[in-house]
Amino acid sequence: QKNKKKEKKNQQLVQQVREDPLYSASMKRALKIMERMIVQGADFDKFSDYKYYHDETEGTDSPNTGSVLPLWRFSTDKSRRKQVTSICWNPKYKDLFAVGYGSYDFLKETSGLICCYTIKNPTWPEYSFTTESGVMCLDFHKKNPALLAVGLYDGTVMVFDIRAKSNKAIYQSTVRTMKHTDPVWQVSWDKEDMLVFYSISSDGRVTKWTLMKNKLEPEEVLKLKLVLDQDKELVDNKKESFLYGLAGGMCFDFNPFNDDQFLVGTEEGKIHLCSKAYSGQYLETYEGHFLAVYAVKWNKYHPRVFLSCSADWKIKMWDKELKRPILSYDLGCAVGDVEWAPYSSTVFAAVIYTGQLYVYDLHQEKHKFMCEHTAMKDAVANHVSFNQDDPIILVGDQKGGVNSFILSKNLRRGPLQPTKDDDEKKTPEDLERDKMENFLSTQDKEVY
Repeated sequence: QKNKKKEKKNQQLVQQVREDPLYSASMKRALKIMERMIVQGADFDKFSDYKYYHDETEGTDSPNTGSVLPLWRFSTDKSRRKQVTSICWNPKYKDLFAVGYGSYDFLKETSGLICCYTIKNPTWPEYSFTTESGVMCLDFHKKNPALLAVGLYDGTVMVFDIRAKSNKAIYQSTVRTMKHTDPVWQVSWDKEDMLVFYSISSDGRVTKWTLMKNKLEPEEVLKLKLVLDQDKELVDNKKESFLYGLAGGMCFDFNPFNDDQFLVGTEEGKIHLCSKAYSGQYLETYEGHFLAVYAVKWNKYHPRVFLSCSADWKIKMWDKELKRPILSYDLGCAVGDVEWAPYSSTVFAAVIYTGQLYVYDLHQEKHKFMCEHTAMKDAVANHVSFNQDDPIILVGDQKGGVNSFILSKNLRRGPLQPTKDDDEKKTPEDLERDKMENFLSTQDKEVY
């Protein structure tokens, strides 16, 4: 009898644990796939444009032109009153990207929001997380694509696991762990070390964060010392020592061919070439901008070339061996962001504060843009990002929306493939590097 009672109890327990099929994980997955299919059916025209877009400007009399076709706008009710402060594509799932929301108007500071969208369902984010302070930047881990590093307006850096059901970060910096005292403008995962990422802030520090068992371990990589003109410095015979502040860091980028070297753009308009090995000094300082540098980006194929954009309306292209810019474009308005294309060494895109998107290809037309498109109506365009595989470009704006565009064939030429005339050992990467080298050979490299 006792054994029978025990068996009955066990049966009751089993019945309680059983999941209701309506709320099971498999049902949720089936509903998600069904929702995607309904959205793709309802929005069939845009999905067919995405797959089969044919540009009307091809084969016309003006070969050095291109166009972009608007696809979807990604937005939610929560993001309407926030600004897009960063966009990052997932390195593994090519249709997935994360968008950070905060505010660049620091008198109206808001809470932060992170949304992960997919092209498979543009109507609603797959995941979303909220933060107490506005999100300023984010970056997906290259090898663990579920890890998302985030920098906030109050100086905190966090790491989210987007697979987790909770809204809580798995790592977060605190006052005890030397968190930044000013907004964190950019975060970037280390390409070699799995558990390390870097951050830069207006407080003048570049910090390395290591993911330990239960905390973030900080290490100071660099303090951005102000570079002053010789004329303005104190005369030697004055015995008083004068303490200068630190330069405000705005952006940085690590060289894909030499992970020890990185560039830093500052509020003063200077660009510094730095090394992880030398924390006390700059390897080189490039002076060409007169206002804050909003973005610096190394070329993905050539180890010496990089781009910068600034609030002084200029995009400048540099060779790290020269202290002056090789090229300069004046866009007539503050340039919010600039980005190299992943498929070509000579294609890049930029967005400006009046909402325009510009796409350049230096191989086809070096004096002028190939395409100009009004990406936003009555909104500031803050950020731009290329998809790694598809010819899609995203533009984030001041009103909490991200617009997506598909590029015409003229704008997506690359990477070059070896032909019979080429050396058999040359890879597409070598050919793209040579293409940029050929362009550099046509530019004036004299030091004046």
